[in-house]
Amino acid sequence: MKKSTALVALKKLREIAPKRNFTQSVELMINFTGLDMKKPTNQVNLKISLPHPTGKGSGKVAVFAKTDEMINSLKGKVDKIINDKEIEALAKDKAKLAELMSFDALFAEGPCMLTVAKFLGQQLAPKGKMPKPIVSAALFEEALAKARTQITVSNKKGKFMPVVHALIGTEKMKDELMVENMLVVYESVMNSLPQKKQNIKNSYVKFTMSPAVKVGDE
Repeated sequence: MKKSTALVALKKLREIAPKRNFTQSVELMINFTGLDMKKPTNQVNLKISLPHPTGKGSGKVAVFAKTDEMINSLKGKVDKIINDKEIEALAKDKAKLAELMSFDALFAEGPCMLTVAKFLGQQLAPKGKMPKPIVSAALFEEALAKARTQITVSNKKGKFMPVVHALIGTEKMKDELMVENMLVVYESVMNSLPQKKQNIKNSYVKFTMSPAVKVGDE
């Protein structure tokens, strides 16, 4: 995928997309060819750090914390703080568990790790959602910044269709920033495939409620 063709596709998308009374997401779709999606080696499940935040629900971070010092230091920095004392009750609350699963990244203060494993391990581990331990403030700040721009690109849902969808921004973002996100997603997905570009049939961009526009000739 070339930057110039991606910019042309986004320009055309803006021209043909009907106006809506809400801010629409922008999505990149990559279709595959020549892959047997039943084979685990051909299934895509990537965590990709984008150059720019998508501004649409990605990068949500929750932290399990125990000490007052940690709780106070996290205020205003993360989307949700879960006190160690709340973990056991949370494990029995389906609605709160579902909310927890919606977060893109989970972290835990060291003393919370055993409690999380005891009460939530069976729910979080199979989904790959076990929290990462907070080793130091400096390393956490670095991991937090990365989590804010991280998205999951996967076709491991349902019937393993030969296509992936990736959120790359919203219609309010500048095209140049979205294109940079597009290129990172495209390159990451392409490099995960057995035959690289030969396994990509084509790619499209679309708004939440719009026709799709083909990107280039690939």
